[in-house]
Amino acid sequence: MKTIFADSSFWIALRDKREQYHSIAKSLASEMLEAKTTFVITVMIFAETHAYFSRELVLRERIIRDFWENPVIQIEPISHQDQVEAINILRQHKDKRYSLCDAISFAIIRRLQMTQALSFDAHFEQFGEFNVIS
Repeated sequence: MKTIFADSSFWIALRDKREQYHSIAKSLASEMLEAKTTFVITVMIFAETHAYFSRELVLRERIIRDFWENPVIQIEPISHQDQVEAINILRQHKDKRYSLCDAISFAIIRRLQMTQALSFDAHFEQFGEFNVIS
């Protein structure tokens, strides 16, 4: 079974028909599901995505189901060491505007030795340590 990290920018594009990458996200999700892919996320990815849809009741509930009731979602716990690594990433890349959520995602991708991430966030490309599918 294939695993891939899925950033909040992917989930937002997937569920918001107004997003410019909506059709690409839908196509990628379909391909990944057909390939029996497991999507790795963190609770921070859920929080960012949920916050984006927090004022839209139907989509907010859909996001909760997407993340918490979906067998293809693996919510990876964030360890203390992941947090330390994320802070180190932020300090090492002062010229970038990575969020803490991005840096924690990068730390987890490193820890899990993942090679791919689904993201429409340019920061994932800038980080440059894994293949970004977008």
